[in-house]
Amino acid sequence: MSELVFFSGTMDCGKSTVALQTDHNHRIRGRKGLLFSRFDRSGEAVISSRIGLSRPAIEVHDETDLHQNVTARIEAGERIDYLVCDEVHFYTPAHVEQLALLVDDHGIDVFAFGLMADFRTRLFPASARFIELADRIAGSQAEALCWCGARATHNARTVDGVMVVAGEQVVVGDITSGATGSVAYEVLCRRHHMRRQTAASAVDLRLAASPAGPA
Repeated sequence: MSELVFFSGTMDCGKSTVALQTDHNHRIRGRKGLLFSRFDRSGEAVISSRIGLSRPAIEVHDETDLHQNVTARIEAGERIDYLVCDEVHFYTPAHVEQLALLVDDHGIDVFAFGLMADFRTRLFPASARFIELADRIAGSQAEALCWCGARATHNARTVDGVMVVAGEQVVVGDITSGATGSVAYEVLCRRHHMRRQTAASAVDLRLAASPAGPA
């Protein structure tokens, strides 16, 4: 039975790596598939992982009709057994519905990878629709860690090194400091996200609390 599977986790938990591995596993067994992505950290029309793996992909835009795109390919004689869709939290709810229709209409397996919630701990609209429509929701096999060593459960955004909880939902960046100018991201456990305590601010607090004070 074909199915719509939503793989979700925080940043830095290996979602894109698993997406590429999923494509590899199906390709070596003779299955034919397509890769889709949106706003990948490395640029347009690619799926890339932080460990250096990457493959070309089809870029998804707001006006992209995934059902129409794939159906046209099938009607033209192309065999498509599965789709690997990365960064799906950036898709629209309509894209999610189109993917569900591809599963039901054409028996195509859809493997979708993305974040569940944004830096404000609010669900992305597309992720909410995946929760409503997916046949199966799976967590990441690799766990990202907060600076304290606990399992990271939340994504934090920093601007000029300071954690923020307000602003535009979509600002593309990476977990590397300064990846998008002054905007960067960090993964935290719930405790430290609620306290707005990043790795840098924790160091500042320890320095301030030391008998000698900050150097």
